[in-house]
Amino acid sequence: MFRGRYQHTIDPKGRLSVPAKYRDQLAQYDGHTLIVVPNEHAIEVHPLEEWEQFESLVNKQSSFNPEIRKVGRLYISRAKEVDLDGVGRILLPPDTRQAVGVQRDITLVGGGRKYFEIWDRTRFEEWERLNIDSLPSAFEALSQLGV
Repeated sequence: MFRGRYQHTIDPKGRLSVPAKYRDQLAQYDGHTLIVVPNEHAIEVHPLEEWEQFESLVNKQSSFNPEIRKVGRLYISRAKEVDLDGVGRILLPPDTRQAVGVQRDITLVGGGRKYFEIWDRTRFEEWERLNIDSLPSAFEALSQLGV
């Protein structure tokens, strides 16, 4: 599970240094291949094995289901493989960065899930400012789910 926040920068070539804590988490997976996919306001970064499990679950659904087709066309089709290099960096494709407005200053967000997110730093700070007051109601919703 990825947790915590880290502030980093993307270099002029589009490379991002993955924090050591996240690299340690990635080490439990075979290989250094990751999947990056823009989603809403951020880029999700998935270990390849976790992404393949997700795709497998989607592929078990009926291809006649319009929502499944939508997920394939609008989400899965935007996913790209990237490699973690020898010094712990990933190259973020320009169109992936542009899709969510990521340029230089970023915040990596690990929300206790099997992937982490890359946000434009200013956008994340604004999102947090607008949503922090709703945290108590989110906790209430979790308690009703038995968490």
